[in-house]
Amino acid sequence: MPDIVHVSSLAGSPLFDSSGQRLGKVDDVVARLGSGDGEARVVGLTARIGGRHLFVPIEQVDRLGPYSVATSTTKLDLAPFERRPGEVLLRADVLDHSMINVNTAHLAKAREVELVGDDTGAWRVAGIDPSLRPRLWRLLPRRFRGHDTEHPEFIDWRELEPFVAHVPTSRLKLATRRIRRLHPAQIADLVEAASHEEGEEILQAVGQDKELEADVFEELDDEHQVEFLRDRTDQEAAAVLARMESDDAADVLMELDQDRRLPILNLMPPAEQAKLRSLLGHNPETAGGMMNPDFISVPPGASVGDALARVRTSGLGLQQVAIVCVVDDAGKLIDTLSLAELVRAEGPVKVSALVDDFTPAVGTDADVPEVARLMSDYNLVAMPVLDAERRPVGIIAVDDVLELLVPEEWRWRAGAARD
Repeated sequence: MPDIVHVSSLAGSPLFDSSGQRLGKVDDVVARLGSGDGEARVVGLTARIGGRHLFVPIEQVDRLGPYSVATSTTKLDLAPFERRPGEVLLRADVLDHSMINVNTAHLAKAREVELVGDDTGAWRVAGIDPSLRPRLWRLLPRRFRGHDTEHPEFIDWRELEPFVAHVPTSRLKLATRRIRRLHPAQIADLVEAASHEEGEEILQAVGQDKELEADVFEELDDEHQVEFLRDRTDQEAAAVLARMESDDAADVLMELDQDRRLPILNLMPPAEQAKLRSLLGHNPETAGGMMNPDFISVPPGASVGDALARVRTSGLGLQQVAIVCVVDDAGKLIDTLSLAELVRAEGPVKVSALVDDFTPAVGTDADVPEVARLMSDYNLVAMPVLDAERRPVGIIAVDDVLELLVPEEWRWRAGAARD
């Protein structure tokens, strides 16, 4: 059975040399992150010896805790401890800090950090206990603590991603590869549940993928969108908004301080500026304010294959390609065809053969209840918005409606990502 020791039981414990003479006191455990297998290996201890802060390599440790440490030598390097890149102090940097559980997309606080050793003398970080039980153990005087080995809520280290922005001189970053496994809505929940510094670290990690960063910003609530754009330059804010869906970007822009709105808008690409200026001309709680101005339209003479080719090459989101508008030569709406209808039809068939006499649609001034009623009555996932000439000017997706209808307290309860 492997040896198991906890960081809280090592911190402050006496350090002895191989002859049994007390040298000083263990201060912390040093582990190196960033190995390809997701493990964190213990590389040594820091100790206070004769007023010096020294490093004891794990190779020179003969016995590790739980309440005392013995070295295998009587001679130690007296050079002051200096943290090397990739190293964290498990007591100072991890214990009682939040971590991301990448399996559950929740934050977990490391109330205890468990180490496990093998027969070769190597030690690694096994995982953490996020429960309050170990915190209560630590309140007891050291001689009464015992060594708690029961951790029913134990989380394996390989399921965790630590925050390291607070680590001095560290160049470590959250592993974008692991964070990208989560849905943007899950990442947004993590940002909202975290402290500002932790949230900023998550956003910096996903910021290595600019499209993912925009997706996460779309999922954040208004308060956090403004919070994390406040510290960015106008140029940086404009870059984020330019990658977001136009309707979401317009909503965010209106939440920013008034003196920033126009400068940020003017820094966006001309095509995005035009879309946002159009959306900002409508009440945000009308169809014109909710719609996304990007959609796919085809003439009635186009084939099903042509329509599907436009869907494939459009690069639009799933909601925006849920329907395809069939328009006449004047751009007026004839009908909408669902993606399912197009997929089920034969490629050479003209889309005109698929249209019928009625298609639900709303004008730009339709309010939320009217939009919701129509989409509910006809079981729609998306619906076109028409101007006064019955020309499509945008698409409303069901998630745009739900966002306005779901009570704020429901969103907070569902989005809580802190265990």
